[in-house]
Order: sequence, then structure tokens, then C-alpha cells
Amino acid sequence: MLGWLCVTFVVAFSSALVPLVSVELFVLGLAAQEPQVHWLALGAVVAVAQVLGKMLFYLAAKGSIHLPVFMHRKHEKERPMTPRREQWRRRTKRVRDAVAVVREKCERHPGWMLGTYGTSSVLGMPPFMAMVVLAGLVRMRLVTFLGVGLLGRFVRFSALAATPALFAGWLL
Repeated sequence: MLGWLCVTFVVAFSSALVPLVSVELFVLGLAAQEPQVHWLALGAVVAVAQVLGKMLFYLAAKGSIHLPVFMHRKHEKERPMTPRREQWRRRTKRVRDAVAVVREKCERHPGWMLGTYGTSSVLGMPPFMAMVVLAGLVRMRLVTFLGVGLLGRFVRFSALAATPALFAGWLL
């Protein structure tokens, strides 16, 4: 059982860093195939791994972790403005403006940010990755980030891990 929990931790942590890995499918498959792994333990391990992985994005958005040099934007004076770059810049202006508005509202209304982040940690809507970055941008307290994120992710993945057991109980 401990082996499966360690594998689950690695999969959940990697899915927090690379969103192409689906920890939800892994949890469902593991809970269905290995009923000796308790659903609460599975939920707890996934919650801790997910929040630890997402904490890297939170810290980077907050400015506590400095990104490698190749990921930094070059100053406008160093890069010539090509027609293609100008076109891309105009297309993304609306998105950048929308992010700035949301960021400003989150800073003015921390309760809204807390509620949205908590809802996202349980339901995944709005996308949890985006909420993690936004939490870092608006400088949500680390204790709040960890507490709400752990609780929400625990609820989400414990319920998900309990689902195969629930259906198995109905079928037997």
C-alpha cells in the first residue's frame, strides 16, 4: 500500500507541474484496481503533492522564485518590433487588459479571491492553475494559499477516490 501511495505522490506532483498528466484518471484507476488503498489516504497524498507542485507556480508569480534567464522577457529596445510581433501584441492586448482588471479586483477584494481560489481547488473551475498564478500575483498569504488549497484538493480527490468504492458497493 505504501508503494502505491509513493507512486501516487509522484504522479500527482508531476501533474501539478505538467497539466498534460491527468491525476484524476490515475486516482480513479488506482481506486478501482487497488481497493486496499484507503480513499482518505489517497486523497491526502494527492492533495499534498498537488499543492506542493502548484506552490512553485505561486512562488514564481509572487516573485519569490526567480525564473531562469532564458524565460525572462527581453527589453523592447533589444528586440526589434516586427510586423508579426506587433500583430501578436495587438491580439493579446485584450487578454492582458482583462488579467490586469481581474488582478486589481482581487487585490481590492481579498475575500472574493479566497472564495474563488477555494471553489477552484474543489471543482477545478475556474482552472486551478490560473487561480494559483493569480493568488501569487495578488500576494495571497502563503498560509492561506496552503490551507485553502490543501483542504479543497483533499475534498476533491478524496471524493474522487471514494467514487469507485461507492459503485463497487452498489454492485456487490
